Amino acid sequence: MLLAAATLAVAGAYAADTTIEQMPPRLEMQYALSALPPAMRDQATVYLLDPKSGYQLKRKGTSGVTCLVERTAWEHADFRSDIYVPLCYDAAGSKTYLKVIMDAAALRIYGLPPAALKAEIEKRYREKTYQAPDKPGVSYMVAPVMRTWMLSDWQVHTMPMQHLMFYAPNLTDQDIGSGPSSFPGYPFVFKEGIPEQSYMIQLAGEAERVRIVTEEKPLLDELCAYREVLCIPHIQH
Repeated sequence: MLLAAATLAVAGAYAADTTIEQMPPRLEMQYALSALPPAMRDQATVYLLDPKSGYQLKRKGTSGVTCLVERTAWEHADFRSDIYVPLCYDAAGSKTYLKVIMDAAALRIYGLPPAALKAEIEKRYREKTYQAPDKPGVSYMVAPVMRTWMLSDWQVHTMPMQHLMFYAPNLTDQDIGSGPSSFPGYPFVFKEGIPEQSYMIQLAGEAERVRIVTEEKPLLDELCAYREVLCIPHIQH
């Protein structure tokens, strides 16, 4: 049986505490790079998160693409220990949106509370400390699993939701004639907390999602063994 839209959210809200646990470096690096198509991984820059000091450069790449596992959803104003978002930005995103993720992690580590962190990032956008990319670009998010709040119920879910995010600051669903019926097969707009961080989302096709989950089964097994919240049900096909 192939993946269906109903399987995109397979685990609900869970957060035992808000202390971020450091992932094993090899696993975190593999997980971060899984957000990219395999042919692009060897050339990418990778950052790993030290929960005591912030993101640290693990490997310098040559392509301009940067990968990491995001652990703080600042836009949700709710610190959790179970957010896992592997993503990779192209060169334009690495110069802009990546800084927001890194600063959010650092400010959290330094003790800024969730609501204050959200307000600080919004303030930095208003003051132009942060800016959206000045040209079109893409964030790759084709990892076999992620755990965040991306769905419309505003709850955290574990999801095999492979997709691409095209930079679309200040764009809305109304601008492209999209709506609830567009999910999951057609483009829709996702606002990540603030209009400047809006993206046009295109999910991978069902067959492609099945292929990714199948080929990345060793990684999925390791992630599931590492933390139960990263387990997804066995998918038969």
